Amino acid sequence: MRSNIDLIGQEPGRTFTETARRAQIMAAAIDTIAEVGYGQASLARIAEKATTSKGVICYHFDGKEELVREVVAELVARGAAYMRPRIEAESTGAGMLRAYVESNLAFLRENRNHVVATVEIVLNARGADGRRHFETGPGAASVAALRELLAHFQAAGEFRSGFDPLVLAMAIRAAIDNVAHQLVSNPELDVRHHARELADLFVHATSPREPSEGAGQ
Repeated sequence: MRSNIDLIGQEPGRTFTETARRAQIMAAAIDTIAEVGYGQASLARIAEKATTSKGVICYHFDGKEELVREVVAELVARGAAYMRPRIEAESTGAGMLRAYVESNLAFLRENRNHVVATVEIVLNARGADGRRHFETGPGAASVAALRELLAHFQAAGEFRSGFDPLVLAMAIRAAIDNVAHQLVSNPELDVRHHARELADLFVHATSPREPSEGAGQ
């Protein structure tokens, strides 16, 4: 299955042909890494998948490291573009939280190859010193934004007051990223089921507590 990287306009400073060629190379990198893993996805193998040469890849990207960084950045950008309108269409804290979880997992389900490739890159891409290029999971960059959303609705009284927004944001991201990791080994994973269960769990966890029976009597 070929990855479908949408070409949304021409990139600044590049011709249409150059932008299209970079997209083609990135799609080939995604499929190659998803098929054989990060370690086996050499530039030669990616070039073969893209029906081009290593020289062409190196003309557009400064080696494998830049190419895989672009693959990860592309997933993050596309995920944000997919999720944002779905979240912003909601008007309540519970609605936005549910949309956040369900739209994130829907995006993962619809872009499995890209997700698998990104997980492979995050876990295995290392520099000459042995350190990982990516210290955290694919969704870690959005923890701060999710924390702000939780804190905003907590302050507004729509969420209960007794939880730490940062801790809960980290828990939500960890749960979503775990589904991404499961997709690597299980392409038949029922992501819709996970989305419903996780959305219900976290909406329940943030709901204002009901007054105790007999309170005020």
